[in-house]
Amino acid sequence: MSLLTIVLPFSTESYFESTLQQFVQSPLVKKIIIAHNGEYTLKHEKCTGLKVDALTSGATLNTVVRSLSTPYLLFINQAQSITLNQAALERFVQIADDTKAGMLYSDFYEVKEGKRSEHPVIDYQLGSIRDNFDFGALMFFSSSAIKKALKKYGKIAKVERAGLYDLRLKVSIDHQIFHIQEYLYTKTESDMRKSGEKLFDYVDPRNRQVQIEMERVATTHLKNIGAYLKPKFAKVPKFTDHFPVEASVIIPVRNREKTIAEAVNSVLSQKPDFTFNVIVVDNHSTDGTTSILQKLAESDQRVIHLIPERHDLGIGGCWNVAVLSQHCGKYAVQLDSDDLYSGPDTLQKIVNVFRKEQVAMVIGSYTLVNAALEPIPPGLIDHREWTPENGRNNALRINGLGAPRAFNTALLRKILLPNTSYGEDYAVALRLSREYQIGRIYESLYHCRRWEGNTDAALPIEKINRNDFYKDKIRTSEIQARIQLNKKR
Repeated sequence: MSLLTIVLPFSTESYFESTLQQFVQSPLVKKIIIAHNGEYTLKHEKCTGLKVDALTSGATLNTVVRSLSTPYLLFINQAQSITLNQAALERFVQIADDTKAGMLYSDFYEVKEGKRSEHPVIDYQLGSIRDNFDFGALMFFSSSAIKKALKKYGKIAKVERAGLYDLRLKVSIDHQIFHIQEYLYTKTESDMRKSGEKLFDYVDPRNRQVQIEMERVATTHLKNIGAYLKPKFAKVPKFTDHFPVEASVIIPVRNREKTIAEAVNSVLSQKPDFTFNVIVVDNHSTDGTTSILQKLAESDQRVIHLIPERHDLGIGGCWNVAVLSQHCGKYAVQLDSDDLYSGPDTLQKIVNVFRKEQVAMVIGSYTLVNAALEPIPPGLIDHREWTPENGRNNALRINGLGAPRAFNTALLRKILLPNTSYGEDYAVALRLSREYQIGRIYESLYHCRRWEGNTDAALPIEKINRNDFYKDKIRTSEIQARIQLNKKR
């Protein structure tokens, strides 16, 4: 029985024919839509050409949906070599029938530089609304779920690149997105960059128009599920806490003997019109970091060297030690142990925003540099997607918010950071933005170094998945909180 419509992007590469023939020869496949830009002129059994402006545009997706006459749609979202593993299509259909899910996706094998390896993906949840969620190359939709979703929430938006994103979000509201934890196909990877080099694709200025589209789609989704927050903010309360200085720069560190002195000295070189210190939380370093910090603290009383009693602290836990200490200033400002402030006025610029705008948090901008402090692509990371009007909604779509980050200490003491070493700052920023305005600085205040020793320079897929799942979990809890908040209003 023919149950499937396939959407396959055309390619002039040699792999295309072998990828296509797998679907042509399957009795489950009724129709194959070849999406192309005018180059596809061949005739294949079961195939029809569709000239498109972009594979994932709203126009493309709406045209595909109108033509659906099968129970299921398999959308291949990448023009790459795909090899179906044994009975892969049968397995998709079987689980779709069993679960009645709106969309399914699976783990896969990937081939890089001739080597095949496992590429597991993660489970979908309420907070998995980021546009770069890794579904792999095959997205298997229920046609009835698509039609119900579009009837209830409207046609796919008129967008150039965000159409597939819009469709997925609309289907997810009332239908399950199901992860098949089996390796159902093999994909030959064409993007050979390390994970750390891909982190900043979404803030590359060349992708700005796409990001505007994605924001519009994500904002509509938040409105559809009742999690959208209007640009109305609570005033930051007045606190009676006593602070020894106006600002404290907080540096959690473990085993950074090569960079910690530079980081601390970039703080000591600040020339603000207020008092400040630098609190370095030395998380039981085993190299020369501790002795370096002891000497710095002995030579300058502004350097506060803390070694926690606990041995179970992540970066967030170290931040809490600093924030709760008697040494912490009115504002707590972030600096990583291998990074530097870009000039002697960084602290002044940050505190000026707190004073002028009365915000709960300030987020700056930074420049990516190599170990020699030379700018590297994409250069300035200014996160202009965080706007005063919609920033706290759009923040649920993206993976990072910018640096340096600075907090109203009294307010941060009420919330604290999760005791993790990934996503801890993102979690507390979302929590603060739920109620309060966040200040922004769009000029570079900070040099963020990328080097082989960075924690996120090149991560294995297991670590990437663990990090992504955790951030999705943060979004899930925040979305649930915002839904409840809106119900009370």
